[in-house]
Amino acid sequence: MGIMHVVLVEPEIPPNAGNVARLCAATRTCLHLIEPFGFQLGDRDLQRAGMDYWQQVEWHRWPSWSAFQAQLPAGARLWLVESAGPRRYSEARFEPGDYLVFGRETAGLPRSLLEQNADRWLRIPMLNAESRSLNLSNCVALVLYEALRQQGFSGEVTG
Repeated sequence: MGIMHVVLVEPEIPPNAGNVARLCAATRTCLHLIEPFGFQLGDRDLQRAGMDYWQQVEWHRWPSWSAFQAQLPAGARLWLVESAGPRRYSEARFEPGDYLVFGRETAGLPRSLLEQNADRWLRIPMLNAESRSLNLSNCVALVLYEALRQQGFSGEVTG
């Protein structure tokens, strides 16, 4: 059974990346960070948000989307989470080893990438038309926990 992967494409806000690292540590999810970043990896806010969890998470730094894409195993399934996706994230059937891809806080994922992967472009429903977006780390948590729920929370520790 493969672990899940979270991919942050050009993250800009240190606390979001730190919170996602903490989430990945708690769920044994591999984190991929794709440059350029809007912060330094040693940024105090990044470290504070991730607390001491950075040592507990498997993570990789990629200089570009193309470098990340070049290392993907054959048959890798990428799910792109971005507003206006044709399907809700809850309608996807996630499998172990899937990659959950999230874009920059201010710009999201490139339109060309979304259109090339329209069959794996997911959205998180919004119920208030006046709200622009949800926080990136909250979006990652929503989709990752749905994927883990579908897989029966395999390996859950209690107590």
